[in-house]
Amino acid sequence: MKNSAVKDTSLPTSDTSSQFERSIGLISNFSLGFTYLSPLTAVYSLFALAITLAGPPSIWWILVAAFGQLLVAIVFGETASQYPITGGLYPWARRLWGRKYAWMAAWIYLWAIVVTVTSIAEYSAAFVASLFHYENSPINSLLTSVVLLLFVMVINMSGTKNLARVARIGFWCEIVSVIALGIYLLIFHREQPFSIVFDSMGAVASNGSYVTAFFSASLLGLFMFFGFEACGNVAEEVKNPSRQIPVAMILSIVFGAISAVISVLGYLLASPNLAAIVSGKISDPIPAILRDALGTTGANIFIVIAIIAMLSCILSLQAALSRLLFSFSRDKMLPKSAWLSKLSAQGVPDHAMIVSCILPLIICVWVYFSPDNLARITAFAVIGIYVAFQMIVFAALRQRIKGWKPAGEWSVGRFGFAINVIALIYGVMAIYLLAQPADGHTILDRWVVLIGLAIVIGSGLLYMFIAKPYGQSNAPENDAVEYANKLRAFKQP
Repeated sequence: MKNSAVKDTSLPTSDTSSQFERSIGLISNFSLGFTYLSPLTAVYSLFALAITLAGPPSIWWILVAAFGQLLVAIVFGETASQYPITGGLYPWARRLWGRKYAWMAAWIYLWAIVVTVTSIAEYSAAFVASLFHYENSPINSLLTSVVLLLFVMVINMSGTKNLARVARIGFWCEIVSVIALGIYLLIFHREQPFSIVFDSMGAVASNGSYVTAFFSASLLGLFMFFGFEACGNVAEEVKNPSRQIPVAMILSIVFGAISAVISVLGYLLASPNLAAIVSGKISDPIPAILRDALGTTGANIFIVIAIIAMLSCILSLQAALSRLLFSFSRDKMLPKSAWLSKLSAQGVPDHAMIVSCILPLIICVWVYFSPDNLARITAFAVIGIYVAFQMIVFAALRQRIKGWKPAGEWSVGRFGFAINVIALIYGVMAIYLLAQPADGHTILDRWVVLIGLAIVIGSGLLYMFIAKPYGQSNAPENDAVEYANKLRAFKQP
């Protein structure tokens, strides 16, 4: 009775017609966050870049980012436990600060997810082209990405239970393709000593500093450890969400870190010519390492598993985006909110799901005409998500200063304040690293990340002040302290 009452009073509106089916258990919720986090995608996409920039010690960024994001996940976990509401960052920001603040946090996060979906679809297209042996040309990449996005949308629209099933399949594909393969490489194909992770192998920045080179490789870790928040995006579809969502978030990061370290360590130590990777002579080393270790057939099997894992990652991303759009629209924050906030007979926000597919498709078309922009939009996605994350962390700290003591079913108690402060410091440092100018001859090339972020923030502020979407809902806001007191009073015998 206690959990039921907490769930009902946590809903952002009194509209009980928009009810999801609670069919996601702890394992499925954890799988959703883990496949969204997708260590495989990050390792395959950034292994060569990180090793070229900073050599083997770049592997330590996985642990640094994992620790920092674990602190962020604890802050999110306490918030989600008190407010187990669909949409994640948007309702959290609203209840921790207010409707205008929530609008901006969700707007930045929304576009960061859209771009992330696009990036993963494009990276997945390269795997599909490799499997079926056709050229990964711009037009082929576009067509493959379109097919993948539409295919995933159909699965998502078939119901929450299928989403949970595919997330579990994706989880096991991730385990096989990162942990099992990494262990296999370490046991049977090790060519380098373990001490290599302390050897820069001559990697230095253009100014001759290794410290600068090491910090430039931070993207390997920073790109990897987001996605755990997806566990909270589907809160109203999770059984006993106040207890299970925080645990699922933390498990996503812990297993993600273990998987990524084993995977990167396996590739590093199994590489017979690691110096050539560090020097940049081998631009795409993972396929070569796999062919040497597994043979052509084994490498193709790995590619199939990798494609399934990436599809599951897109599935989780698309599901998270659709729930954010639904939650946003339920509070009348977007144009066509009534249409976007409708649920299908399967308990899925179909209309929001369609938009969650169309927006990445549009960006895929843009990438087709400007293929070089894929790396740029990926960098924007990462900083956008970190900014949105830190808006939640900062809002939570503000409430703690006002006297908030999280009152959900899951809490870290008196350690919460210190964790919140350290999480904020970590996040600000991560944003600083992500905002550093890139190599390039034009201002756009060097500052594309901040320019993209400025465009998103500027357009969000412009729409907010012109349309005033925040004034169209009476959903609760800025009530963390008061609501926590009500929860405690309810729990008293």
